Amino acid sequence: MTYAAFRSIGAYVPEKILSNEDLSKMVDTSDEWITKRTGIKERRIAAKNEHTSDLGMKAAELAIKRSGLDKDEIDMVVCATISPDYFCMPSTAAIISTKLGLKNITAFDISAACTGFIYILSIAKAFIESGMKKNILIIGAEKLSSITDYSDRSTCILFGDGAGAAIISATDNKDEAIIDIHTGADGKYADLLMTPNGGSGSAHDAIDQETASCFMQMKGNETFKVAVRTLTKDVVEILNKNNIENKSIKHFIPHQANYRIIKAVGDALKLKDEQVVLTVEKYGNTSSASIPMAINDIYEQGTLKKCELMLFDAFGGGLTWGSALVPFAPIK
Repeated sequence: MTYAAFRSIGAYVPEKILSNEDLSKMVDTSDEWITKRTGIKERRIAAKNEHTSDLGMKAAELAIKRSGLDKDEIDMVVCATISPDYFCMPSTAAIISTKLGLKNITAFDISAACTGFIYILSIAKAFIESGMKKNILIIGAEKLSSITDYSDRSTCILFGDGAGAAIISATDNKDEAIIDIHTGADGKYADLLMTPNGGSGSAHDAIDQETASCFMQMKGNETFKVAVRTLTKDVVEILNKNNIENKSIKHFIPHQANYRIIKAVGDALKLKDEQVVLTVEKYGNTSSASIPMAINDIYEQGTLKKCELMLFDAFGGGLTWGSALVPFAPIK
């Protein structure tokens, strides 16, 4: 039987740092206020000439190098993003493929906001287990600064830019296999977190209205409550379904949206601090890129070892959510 294995990880963050102190000069806020409410101290911002595809390409190059594969062995690229190079075509995945020198392979984007990386992980798993593909490059890449209103204090303090990528490959070793993935969505909460413009669902008469509605808009308090409840429930369900106890999770890697959300979910699940991976302080919320960026952090720190079990958990606009139980299974 063919299984899907999580072979490698890579990430890229832009050089420019936007600190809380910097933001306090742009909007009515302070380092103390932002830190207390979100746990964020700084976030990375891409250069004007850096596109989402550039961030994704650099993360992908590292993931490919670490996988031990030749890039010509990759037969599919999937990119999760809500800040693509172009609305609505061509896909950012197609552009990344070309920049990597990959030709004549399947390439497409998906939009599942902050849950995007878990969604594309589930897609890769399905393609591999069906026998359709063997080595799939999945990328979460975001230039959220391009859709952030820096006069809106409620959102501009949260978001940053970055990318993470992974190689998912076929294996016949069940011990290496991705154990399970849950994904879900509920459109009745769509207005909690959205970019209103850019589609057939929003017609505007004035240019200034169109410009303002191209930015992310969020109802923070309502989103917080739904996020904690949904994330906790989803993790409990995936652990129970697979008869896995909390203590078996070596690395709990949640979407890095807000420290208070992560803390509330971790406490509800009775996870120890050393099990919970945190990068929100230095990167902020990078949407679909946040989970692979966090995985990359612990990999580069040397704390992610072969065969260790990772638990992913995410929640985003849509509303979407998802969780995954994933052993780290590098070839080397």
